[in-house]
Amino acid sequence: MCQSGFALSREIETKIRLGDPGPLRTRLRELGAARHTHVQETNRIFDTRDQRLLAGDCGLRIRESRPLDGGRPLQPTLTFKGPRDPGPLKSRAELETPVADAQTLADILQRLGFWEVIRYEKRRETWRLGDCEVCLDELPRLGWYVEIEGPGTEAVETTRGQLGLTALPALRETYVELAADRGDADPAGCRQLLFQR
Repeated sequence: MCQSGFALSREIETKIRLGDPGPLRTRLRELGAARHTHVQETNRIFDTRDQRLLAGDCGLRIRESRPLDGGRPLQPTLTFKGPRDPGPLKSRAELETPVADAQTLADILQRLGFWEVIRYEKRRETWRLGDCEVCLDELPRLGWYVEIEGPGTEAVETTRGQLGLTALPALRETYVELAADRGDADPAGCRQLLFQR
């Protein structure tokens, strides 16, 4: 949820694993949803050497995005995510702000005692449907997922029903957890889940 300036919000979303994303794209168009962006993201997760943030169910991320349908790269963002609340949907505090230079920020974080522990890529289509944002995500080697994020549980569940996804189970795992579990370690120990070059 990127806004100008420093934004404090609550992330309220559900994530579902998909097979073929084609039927969902068709359904989104039938419902009058508009696709706003189609990007490839690089997500860099930072933590202390003892991984205090991840152990506390928190996250510190630098995200860079480049459009896949032309145009200039989007402004990088720095995001802090607090621990998840209990419940059927993922709900947590989120602080996010745009940054001018992702690599300089990464260097600053390292000098402050934070290290890149996970790096994962994702191809993301962002659609708007009513009060919700619907993201079709492709992760390397893991396939397709849909995230539905909205202002509250009712809006998210209503959108999930409109899209015909109520019979599919919601995932509790985050993309960070998937990348940590399924990624490959580089020589520095950073877990990486990247598209083939």
